[in-house]
Amino acid sequence: MWFILIAVLWIGYLVLDGFDLGVGMLMTGWAKNESQRRVLLNSIGPVWDGNEVWLVTAAGATFAAFPHWYASMFAGLYIPLTLALVALILRAVSIEYRGKAQSQMTRNLWTWAMAGGSFVAAFAIGAMLALTTTGLPLDEFGDRVGGPFAWLNGWAILGGLAVVGISLAQGWAFLSLKTLGAPREAGNRQLRRYLPIYLLPAALWAVLVVLRYPKVMSWAMLAVAVLGLVLAWACSARRMEGLTFTGMVIFIVFGVGAIFVSLYPNVLPSTLDEAYNLTVTSSSSSEYTLSIMAVVTAIFLPLVLAYSAWSYWMFRQRLGEHHIPESAVVTPV
Repeated sequence: MWFILIAVLWIGYLVLDGFDLGVGMLMTGWAKNESQRRVLLNSIGPVWDGNEVWLVTAAGATFAAFPHWYASMFAGLYIPLTLALVALILRAVSIEYRGKAQSQMTRNLWTWAMAGGSFVAAFAIGAMLALTTTGLPLDEFGDRVGGPFAWLNGWAILGGLAVVGISLAQGWAFLSLKTLGAPREAGNRQLRRYLPIYLLPAALWAVLVVLRYPKVMSWAMLAVAVLGLVLAWACSARRMEGLTFTGMVIFIVFGVGAIFVSLYPNVLPSTLDEAYNLTVTSSSSSEYTLSIMAVVTAIFLPLVLAYSAWSYWMFRQRLGEHHIPESAVVTPV
């Protein structure tokens, strides 16, 4: 049950904070003027910090339910973990400080900090997730063998590109659903032309993991993920933004879900010897601890979901450049 819950938390993070990271990257990758940047920033303003709770909860649940998994994963991936944390901190600070800038140069600095932090965070988190599903050089004690960059391989790069691509696609889908004018038009145009390219690394990651650990359920989930991709691409061509975003969510839920289903009962494979693989049984806490955590989760998780849904409902209106006051666009020198 706890393996499933942690998978759900990671999927929730990729779905929700994914579009936050994507919008952050588009602050310099697409927006051409201050009013467009303010629309992008305001579109995620009410929800971005709540979306990051999914990351904190996923890491915390891993620590509490599978301490050996947590220890081996984060000790073996200390460099990408540190990069991800620094990038997330820089991104959060830039969101808060950008509106307080007293010059255009300072505002530009925080804009680039947000875009760069979003990109580095997405890439580092993707690298860590990919390596968790494909393995690290772990010995019989769960310790990483090799130097500090033993983790840096093709899987890490593929996973990083996968989450960057997912985030950009989610960002465009969210903007087409949430905004008016130029961001909405750009979102529909980008998804109509380039959606398969954005999601190609993620699809390749999922297929390779399922081929490595084939299961009937995994292949079935991959088939549903492909249907979600087709739905999103077809609906983007018809400007059906709600169904486009829904198709993206289906792709992520079932694509990443297929990876976790294939991985089970392993939680962190060893590339040195399969006998050193960490599994749900060898890395878990005691039954008593898991039972207490299950009771607490059953009480508080519905509350978290309820207030998250409420916040999205309260801030559901579309935003456009005409909503941005002139005082937020003109920066004093």
